[in-house]
Amino acid sequence: MNRRAMFLEALGIPAEWVPRKEPAAAEALIAESTVMVDAMEAVERAEALESADIAVAMELDQPAAVVATVPHMPVDMPDVHDAAEIAQTVEAFDAPSPAAAPVIPVLRQSTPAQDDREVAIAAMAWPTLSESVAGCTACGLCSGRTNTVFGVGDQQAEWMLVGEAPGENEDLQGEPFVGQAGKLLDNMLAALGLARDRNVYIANVLKCRPPGNRNPEPEEVAQCEPYLKRQIALIKPKVIVVLGRFAAQSLLRSTTPIGKLRGTVHSYEGIPVVVTYHPAYLLRTLTDKARAWEDLCLAREVHDREGTQA
Repeated sequence: MNRRAMFLEALGIPAEWVPRKEPAAAEALIAESTVMVDAMEAVERAEALESADIAVAMELDQPAAVVATVPHMPVDMPDVHDAAEIAQTVEAFDAPSPAAAPVIPVLRQSTPAQDDREVAIAAMAWPTLSESVAGCTACGLCSGRTNTVFGVGDQQAEWMLVGEAPGENEDLQGEPFVGQAGKLLDNMLAALGLARDRNVYIANVLKCRPPGNRNPEPEEVAQCEPYLKRQIALIKPKVIVVLGRFAAQSLLRSTTPIGKLRGTVHSYEGIPVVVTYHPAYLLRTLTDKARAWEDLCLAREVHDREGTQA
């Protein structure tokens, strides 16, 4: 049965029935039904296109409607003369691909040994905490690392930045956010009057690189989380800026896409949290630099407000 016949049948009118006494009325009814069917088909085609746009937007963790003209972020992109280097950066950065599955918060039953470990980490001072990370064998990531990536910056900073996990360059150098993504992050910080060596602290959810820069496993996040939690407790920042989808979902224990986490002030252990895109994502998606700048401006407002309340 074709669509026209199905539509007429739904109205209680056989598709092929035409009254003999009133042909003009019958023809008008059929003509009207034709217009309605055509309209319905047009609506369905439009809905199909819209669904496709939304699906693409969800994969990119972006809103479905993208503004064509946005203000430029007031920082310069790093000069890149080596195409292979930036390709490696985009492929190996420490945030997952936009199409990856959302992070599922870890719900595990703790053991007495795990509880004792978390209690011990929660009491560590900076030197002991750093040594504990360097010698950690709590998960399988320890077997493939070159260096642990503890963190870098001012241990009394009012700003703290949190990424996902070390990439290849970070694993080699033992420092978070190096390479082209790190240069862009440094430029972003400079636009706010910040620098990693004096008034901001940068760390990752994981301290070891996952093989092939894959997404961290829930148990790996669970084993490393006490270290990050202790770093945050020692620093006592006024604002935390989370970089990238995976880090945001891990820290906030959420499966919400980053596009919806942005623009809202969240909380971790009572500290305000602002979510933005990962610098390596911005290297290949220049249109979102303006959105990232909006996020940093929101973080600055939160920081300034926290300062006045202190």
